[in-house]
Amino acid sequence: MTVELGIDLGTTYTVAAVIKDGRPQIITNAEGQRLTPSAVAFTPEGEPLVGQAAKSQAAANANRTILSIKRYMGSDHRVKVGKKEYTPQEISSFILRKVKADVERYLGERADRAVITVPAYFNDLQRSATKEAGALAGLDVIRIINEPTAAALAYGVDREDVHNVLVWDLGGGTFDVSILSLGQGIFEVRAVSGDSWLGGDDYDRRLMDYLAREYRRQRGIEVAPVDYNAWQALREVAEKAKIELSQDVTTKVILSLGNSEDGLRNLELTLTRDKFQELTADLLKTMVAPTREALSDAGLDPNQIDRVVLVGGATRMPAVQALARDLLGKEPYRYINPDEVVAMGAAIQAGILQGVVKKAVLLDVTPLSLGVEAQGGLFARVIPRNTPVPASEGRIFTTAVDNQTSVDVHVLQGERELALYNISLGEFHLDGIPPLPKGVPKIEVVFDIDVDGIVHVSATSLLGENTQAIEVVSSKTLSHEEIERLVAEANSSTDEDGDNRERR
Repeated sequence: MTVELGIDLGTTYTVAAVIKDGRPQIITNAEGQRLTPSAVAFTPEGEPLVGQAAKSQAAANANRTILSIKRYMGSDHRVKVGKKEYTPQEISSFILRKVKADVERYLGERADRAVITVPAYFNDLQRSATKEAGALAGLDVIRIINEPTAAALAYGVDREDVHNVLVWDLGGGTFDVSILSLGQGIFEVRAVSGDSWLGGDDYDRRLMDYLAREYRRQRGIEVAPVDYNAWQALREVAEKAKIELSQDVTTKVILSLGNSEDGLRNLELTLTRDKFQELTADLLKTMVAPTREALSDAGLDPNQIDRVVLVGGATRMPAVQALARDLLGKEPYRYINPDEVVAMGAAIQAGILQGVVKKAVLLDVTPLSLGVEAQGGLFARVIPRNTPVPASEGRIFTTAVDNQTSVDVHVLQGERELALYNISLGEFHLDGIPPLPKGVPKIEVVFDIDVDGIVHVSATSLLGENTQAIEVVSSKTLSHEEIERLVAEANSSTDEDGDNRERR
């Protein structure tokens, strides 16, 4: 017999759940813990260590330890360990393989099929890479589901009253905001927004930079990122301080980075919550614009939101909870575990697909607009963001010059008016167009988005009846800069884009 998993593949921790007796149940790992660190390390002999074993030795083996790999999913980033390079999918597959083995050991049953969650704001390349990581781990990934949507499933599966829910998901590496209308078994996603490069890791980094400055000021010693072991020790101290400041208004930091003639080179200081919030105030502010954008796309005011649900360990920070109250005018819902609710929702979705959960229907959306590059370098939208998925939409284009017999179709995802500022998902060539005056040939470009949010594109010459197609694949390179340009740039560049459009 085989079971179907729900897996929250997180930046910092990974969690697995299954449906048992009709209810989602978190599965403990081989170490007896409910959360598995999303960490992979390699010993000098090349033996992989995964989870707590990798995290525990990170400071002593930093240059052979990989953390937060999720931030690079769908990109051309490579991790070099010794003489070997690994893709983000390969590193993620080590984590998923351990989770799969731990579940099978715990239940005594095979676990070959899984629903895996991703940030709502993951683009097509990132979603495809996540599915590939599952395949590399020996899993049949039956569905990719957005993390806030999974959280809403777990929150609302037993609720009959119809109401609007706003989910903030601030994990280790990403921030999502999703707005759903739910009740009577229907879960309809109204809008999503977010930031693929905002999370608890960024708060840790602010503390790391501050502690490094204090260490230099008080001890006269520079702590540089190239000193892998010292930097990892600094990271662990910063993460611990961040967690403690979510409970207490002060914490004592003790930083030891090696030996000297006069003993340990220690730094001891008292860090206050106020100081931490001062260091990270700008990170907090970046949550405001995506929230307002999602509300606008959903056509709702804050007073029309009935409940605010906070997901992800970073939402335990008091400043995040205070921002939710100030921005949305409501006390966040507190009766869920922010670390586990996403995996529980994924298990519910697996149960729906398996037929053991029958009282929920999920209607999700695509997070970013999809289209092609048109004449003049403009971005021609075919499917707007927040369109319900699965979806299929087409648009008719034509030629730009007389007797043109072929076109290059450049597939894009994003919100900018100019093609070069959006994410390139792939290109393909369509020939066989009849040689006619410009504007006469008709070329239909059709986008199909499946339930995982993965894109398939075809182009057909309606007069020549020739068709070419592309399935966007995760091997397409994607730079950090391209990811950062998403909707945040679109919002800040409206006037510039308008001027450029007029000039074209």
